[in-house]
Amino acid sequence: MRRRPAASVPFEQMDKGTGKNQQNRLCLLASLSAFFWILLLYFHFAVLGGNNVDQSVKLEDQPLNTESKTSTLVTDARLTNTPSKTAPFIDASLKNIPSITSSQEEENFPFMRALRTIENKSDPCGGKYIYVHDLPPRFNEDMLKECRSLSLWTNMCKFTSNAGLGPPLENVEGVFSNTGWYATNQFAVDVIFSNRMKQYECLTNDSSIAAAIFVPFYAGFDIARYLWGYNISKRDAASLDLVDWLMKRPEWGIMEGRDHFLVAGRITWDFRRLTDEESDWGNKLLFLPAAKNMSMLVVESSPWNANDFGIPYPTYFHPAKDDDVFVWQERMRNLERKWLFSFAGAPRPDNPKSIRGQIIDQCKKSKVGKLLECDFGESKCHSPSSIMQMFQSSLFCLQPQGDSYTRRSAFDSMLAGCIPVFFHPGSAYTQYTWHLPKNYTTYSVFIPEDDIHKRNVSVEEVLSKIPPEQVKIMREKVISLIPGLIYADPRSKLETLKDSFDVAVQAVIDKVTRLRRNIIQGRTEYDNFVEENSWKYELLDAGQREVGAHEWDPFFSKPKDGNSDSGGSSAEAAKKSWKNEQRDQS
Repeated sequence: MRRRPAASVPFEQMDKGTGKNQQNRLCLLASLSAFFWILLLYFHFAVLGGNNVDQSVKLEDQPLNTESKTSTLVTDARLTNTPSKTAPFIDASLKNIPSITSSQEEENFPFMRALRTIENKSDPCGGKYIYVHDLPPRFNEDMLKECRSLSLWTNMCKFTSNAGLGPPLENVEGVFSNTGWYATNQFAVDVIFSNRMKQYECLTNDSSIAAAIFVPFYAGFDIARYLWGYNISKRDAASLDLVDWLMKRPEWGIMEGRDHFLVAGRITWDFRRLTDEESDWGNKLLFLPAAKNMSMLVVESSPWNANDFGIPYPTYFHPAKDDDVFVWQERMRNLERKWLFSFAGAPRPDNPKSIRGQIIDQCKKSKVGKLLECDFGESKCHSPSSIMQMFQSSLFCLQPQGDSYTRRSAFDSMLAGCIPVFFHPGSAYTQYTWHLPKNYTTYSVFIPEDDIHKRNVSVEEVLSKIPPEQVKIMREKVISLIPGLIYADPRSKLETLKDSFDVAVQAVIDKVTRLRRNIIQGRTEYDNFVEENSWKYELLDAGQREVGAHEWDPFFSKPKDGNSDSGGSSAEAAKKSWKNEQRDQS
């Protein structure tokens, strides 16, 4: 019988065999050498290569550095706490969030548990949970106990009653509906919003599943106490105390406050003191590094800053149920409107750029225009019934700037089904992008200020050229917007309608969710983000990543002193607004 070649002998036999010839020994060495190189290659690609992949994944999904104040991942520029213009993260689709199962990812990103709740389709609150900080009462409730100190000229105690709605309004003249109407102060959003939050259906005590974290600090009430006659130390004290308290909380460390939001029922300029000069206006809450991380909801935001967002001024209507809204909307559709346009307000003779004087003159001369002229002392402008009656009888309501860009009057007029006429884009179009359509022509008329100020354009002539059918379509659009522009009674909850509170909370949740998804994906939301162009980014369509020249650029030119050409952003304007708030709806 022939012997099998040595190469075919099993490895075990070769190891045990003795007396092998030289050829067999060479074959054995060759086999061992080949086996060694196979093991070496396997170790290199399977083990070392795997480590390299792991490292690349870790670099790509690097967690937010909660310790470093100067070197963090690229974050949403509206929330950044660094002075540089850091680009925010891309708007990732909230509907296409991939499944997340890696425990390593959860360890890297402590907000992963909150994101996973979105995937739980059986949980109606998935992706909507809100955690509310339990602040010491000095930051909120104690202020209400000292309500007489909240305003130099107004007894705010009556306006903080009824969960912030103020005293009920009597419907003597039949202007209002029978329920849901209150004499609400235009700066009462702090307490209204906080009380609405108590009725929010998706509150949680577990911050790890929260889509966002609410800070119930009455920032507007706080600064209102100290705007006159107090030094900057007093004006800044509560804000500094709040930030110190928040930064010690474990919830803060998750995203360094980038998932936090608070509400202030005043204009942004009350919280943007530019210097530490005692004569400068307001406090510096919105300039504090920690506050730059948070989102602050105010009734007027800055077009050039990225950490504040405009929400509607409160109106007089606070329905407790859906039917109250439906009945009111139907009534506004069927009203006879005898005036082409109307205006409620006072002139600004000390502001040479104001067009209010010309607006008033045109109203007085027009046979189809109605004027409710406001001034100090007793005035129909102080009567909600007189104001709403005029708006309800007008097709168009004129809304020029006052001492700042925005007016409560704009929301009162839309509540009355009156089509607003704006003269500066900062009065609505760049302010309330969460609550109003980006296509402003669907619900309003825009007449540039210079048309009135320099060219003496007739408002009556412009408005009378709009076809009646178009007016009807625009009015219907305004009426359809009413639910999202009002604050429902904080002691109740609308069933099918979303009020201003609901719209704002959802917008904050969407914003934080996008930020979290973009942190994981390492993506930036905008190309070459410039914070001073913040107003432009709010107007971009979904998917757009860069802004360019805009037709409204001249309206937002910013001189070196930090004030706008219109005077709407300066501390002096804020001071005037505070003085004039008793005179009209500025």
